[in-house]
Amino acid sequence: MKKNVITAGSCMICACALLAACAPQVTTSVPDVLTVQIAGSETGAASAQAAAGGSPSEPGSVPGTDAAEMRTVTVTAAETVKVAPDMARIVYEITTEDRDAEVCQQKNSETLDAVIAYLKEQGAAEKSIQTSDFSLNPQYEYPGNGRQVLVGYEMDTQLTVSDVPMDQVGELLTGAVSAGVSRIRDVSYYASGYDEAYDQALALAMEMAKEKAEAIAHAGGCQVTDVLSVTESADRQSGRYVDSGISQNLMAKAAAEDSAAEMAVMAGEMEIEAEITVVYRLLPR
Repeated sequence: MKKNVITAGSCMICACALLAACAPQVTTSVPDVLTVQIAGSETGAASAQAAAGGSPSEPGSVPGTDAAEMRTVTVTAAETVKVAPDMARIVYEITTEDRDAEVCQQKNSETLDAVIAYLKEQGAAEKSIQTSDFSLNPQYEYPGNGRQVLVGYEMDTQLTVSDVPMDQVGELLTGAVSAGVSRIRDVSYYASGYDEAYDQALALAMEMAKEKAEAIAHAGGCQVTDVLSVTESADRQSGRYVDSGISQNLMAKAAAEDSAAEMAVMAGEMEIEAEITVVYRLLPR
């Protein structure tokens, strides 16, 4: 009869095999290239950043250019182009009064219609006419003893007409008053070729900026190369309209009698300014 004998050595082998089969599998990969960085080394930090695909250059530097060697010059230039205004915008005010609020409003509406009809007869396009700022306010008298007595109502309406040729401004000021306008609130001038004149001012400003940069660079032993950035400093819309200074309080009947002659309007010239800041790169001569 055979006996199976298990020795201590074989038990150990079986136990190890069993544990190996139950243990989780761990996979380790070794990179082909190892980067060793010495703590506190700036060179090592730059090398590690480069190895990671980054750039050791300073923020704002030009790619491919050492920040320590980058030389720039920043200049500001402004130029002005003068043009003669050829268009105008007129703002009228129509005011009516009456003891009854409804009648006051009706009077204002009728006067407004009359003024608009007059403007259209003079060639103003409907899209160039705009009404705004309607207001109806009670009017009081104060006889004393803290008493307040309602005596009527006043209604104001603002009417704006744009794209008025300069040679029609005087006529429209006088004629609209005769049609019922109570007040000329504002007259402003503008040039239909404003955008073209502004572009011209920008081009002249760029030429001036380059001349200034080259003068500075020459004095410093350098030469101007690339334009790194251009910033438009001024608001291009700020000078689009020029206030004429014409503003008059008028009562329609009296004004019609005093304004038989067409108002003289002298627009003069308007200045269109462009201002820029330019950054150039410099290289040694």
